[in-house]
Amino acid sequence: MGFFDRFLTRAEAAPLPELNVLLEARGLGTDLPGLAALVPGFELHRKAEEREAWVAAVAELQAAGLPLPEPWIDAQDHLLPELVPTWQAERDGFWNRSFIEGLSQRICVSSQPMPSAWLTLWDQSADEVMGLALDHLSRRSEGSFERLPSGIYRSPWRDGLDAARLLLPEIWHGLFKDQHPFLAIPTADTLLATPQILLPKLMDEVGRSIQAGAKPLQLAVLERIDDQLMTARLQDPHPMSTTQRELKHMDLMEALRQQESALDPALGRPATVAMLKTSQGKPMTLAVWNEGTPVLLPETDLIGFTRASGEPLGIYARQTLPRIHEMRGQAVDIWGPRRVRYDTFPSLEQIGRLEQFATAEQMKNLAAQGAGKPGGQRPGAPSGSPSGGPQFNQGGLPKHLQGAGLGVQGSE
Repeated sequence: MGFFDRFLTRAEAAPLPELNVLLEARGLGTDLPGLAALVPGFELHRKAEEREAWVAAVAELQAAGLPLPEPWIDAQDHLLPELVPTWQAERDGFWNRSFIEGLSQRICVSSQPMPSAWLTLWDQSADEVMGLALDHLSRRSEGSFERLPSGIYRSPWRDGLDAARLLLPEIWHGLFKDQHPFLAIPTADTLLATPQILLPKLMDEVGRSIQAGAKPLQLAVLERIDDQLMTARLQDPHPMSTTQRELKHMDLMEALRQQESALDPALGRPATVAMLKTSQGKPMTLAVWNEGTPVLLPETDLIGFTRASGEPLGIYARQTLPRIHEMRGQAVDIWGPRRVRYDTFPSLEQIGRLEQFATAEQMKNLAAQGAGKPGGQRPGAPSGSPSGGPQFNQGGLPKHLQGAGLGVQGSE
């Protein structure tokens, strides 16, 4: 036993790797901005693998061009949560966690979104840091919701964190006794709540937020059933199902619009995206596939085909595209909504296998209705609100498209 005791003692006494050696191995120096204040935290680690992980976190931040954090003792007083669209969380790459469909939660430190590597340097878990951030937000949430003339309740804080207070159900879930609330967060500065009977008024308020030109967060309305918050599942024949579907489409189109700027032009041309409505009032998303270059096709309800000259070839159901079995698309490696790259434009025979939604002539008439609407802008208010878009002529359109119009298109 004495022999093994001496062996274990010598092993425990083995020198730990020094910070300068670990940094040098990664091509880094000891003069990094903010590093000196963090060194005491490094010295606390008494295992070689922990020190390796700590320096690997430093190297990760340097490679990404991100700053080192304040020491935990200082940073913990400046934590706040935020909600962002899921596509933005994926794009930015900071620490994030899924909240509900379409929304992710992040942690900010003095307005700086927190990279995951900061947790390693602080030796803190994400749950602990998020819990503290929520505590800070809770202390900033004194006051009561204001009741608008419409009967809708609006958050009073207007500090850029109103939407993040969805993470604090205790401050809003008791607004309507014995009723599960419907909520909306069209911008980071707005949290709206209403009982079901005033749901149309809630969507009107969302429409007004869009018209005001504020940066959208999420337009689709939310609901809380029991203890679960989710995107409202308003199914036909619910009177507001059409408007909710339209708002969800607008969220998708905003994500696609943001995504376009990050797509590699060498991959091909992003399909133009628009929104139209049938005579039954059902909103549908449309991607236009132009002949001549590879296309980056998003997952929309419909696909419109055009020649390189601009000649329309008709509109077809997107879900029937697999009938062109000779074509194999390749998924694009990009954050946000899924896109598939196709190299070759289909032949007329191949297009003819798809389920037709509108003929070439009908597509031409439909496009003429949307003429003059600039690309690359955000959609206007949903047509279910008082500030909905204009009506269009119906001549020359099939019955199922009478009353339809192209929504504001994405950039080509």
